[in-house]
Amino acid sequence: MIDHISIAVSDLARSAEFYENALAPIGLKRLVKRPGTVGFGKKYPEFWLNARPGMALNVDGTGAHICLRAPSQDAVQAFFATALAGGGRSDGEPGPRQGEMTAYFGAFILDFDGNKIEVLTFPRD
Repeated sequence: MIDHISIAVSDLARSAEFYENALAPIGLKRLVKRPGTVGFGKKYPEFWLNARPGMALNVDGTGAHICLRAPSQDAVQAFFATALAGGGRSDGEPGPRQGEMTAYFGAFILDFDGNKIEVLTFPRD
């Protein structure tokens, strides 16, 4: 099982503010702030931003792809709307999707550095 993930960002302050707002609807908050990194999570840092000033923007489709679990479809929709309002770009509007093993409800955004963040929830039985 994965314990935590990290992505590189060119502007740590800008990205930290973006993610602090975008991740709030799915229950993640800023827990750690250090000079070169910021960690988000529920009880401990699970999602890290690492400063890489001057890094080149990832061409669409080449950045990291991270998928985070949301508690509900409303939370997926709120994440998506908040991310777009904060300057993220859509890479797939909220809606039902068919995964390899099961159906789910998800949305995709691209952050300022071209990282793709997917947020999903699974239908209840």
